[in-house]
Amino acid sequence: MTSLAHDRYCDEIAHQVREFRAVVTSGADLTATVPTCPEWSLEDLVRHMGRALRWVDLLVRTRAQENVPGEQAPGHAGPEARGDAAALDAWLAESGAAVVDALREAGPDTKVWAWAGKHDAGFWARRMTHEITVHRADAALAAGLPYRVAADVAADAIEEWLEIVRFVQQVMPDGPARELRRPGHSIHLHATDTAPGLDAEWLIELPEEGVTWRRGHEKATVALRGPLTSVLLAFYRRLPLDAPELEVLGERELLDFWLERATFG
Repeated sequence: MTSLAHDRYCDEIAHQVREFRAVVTSGADLTATVPTCPEWSLEDLVRHMGRALRWVDLLVRTRAQENVPGEQAPGHAGPEARGDAAALDAWLAESGAAVVDALREAGPDTKVWAWAGKHDAGFWARRMTHEITVHRADAALAAGLPYRVAADVAADAIEEWLEIVRFVQQVMPDGPARELRRPGHSIHLHATDTAPGLDAEWLIELPEEGVTWRRGHEKATVALRGPLTSVLLAFYRRLPLDAPELEVLGERELLDFWLERATFG
C-alpha cells in the first residue's frame, strides 16, 4: 500500500488535534511525566506538538525553500502561563486549524523545503499526521486514557518510519542507521485484527544496501504479532514487547536490536 491521499492526511491531522485536545481538557495532570518521553511533562508534550504544527504551517504557508527556525512561527511560544488547560486547548486548536488550512490550500505537490528526500507539502501532510498520531499516544499514556488509531493510518505510519530509516541509511551511510544492516535476517510484523484488504503484514529485510520491505505473510527471523495499534506502538517503542496483547516469535534479540537503534528522526 502506498501513502494515503492528501485530503485523508489533512482530515486525520484535524481529527488527531481534536483527540489531543480531549486529553488536555480531560482533567489530566499537566505536570505528570510522560512515561514514553520522560524528559517531558504532559504540558511540555502539548507545547512541543503545538510548536511543531505551527512550524510546519509557516513552512507550507510561505512556500519555504530552505529551513526556517520554528521560533519565527507566529504564536510559537504558546500560552505565557503554565498549567492553564483552557489556554493550552485554545492554542492547540488554533495551531491545528492553521496547518490543516495551509496544507489543504497548498495541495500535495507544492514545493516546500523538507528534511527528507521529498520536498513538497505532501511530505509534511504525511509527516505531521504520524507525528501527532504517535505523540497523542504519549499523551494518552501520561493521562491514563485509552488510545486507538484508524487502521489505514497505523499501517501508513509503519511504512513511513521504514522509509525514514531507509532515507537515513542512504544519506548517512556511516550514521546512526548503519548498524541496522543484518544480511540474512528479517522481521515480520503481523496485525491480527484488520480486514484482509488492508494486508497489514510486512516482511522487513536488513541487507547491506539498506532496509527493504514488502507486504505479505512470510517466514522471518523474528515475528511480532498483535492488534495493529499495539504493533504500531511497539514499533515506535511506545509499548513493551512483553505487553499481554503482543506475541514475539523467533529471535527476539533481533527485534530488540532494531528497536534500540531505530530511534533517530
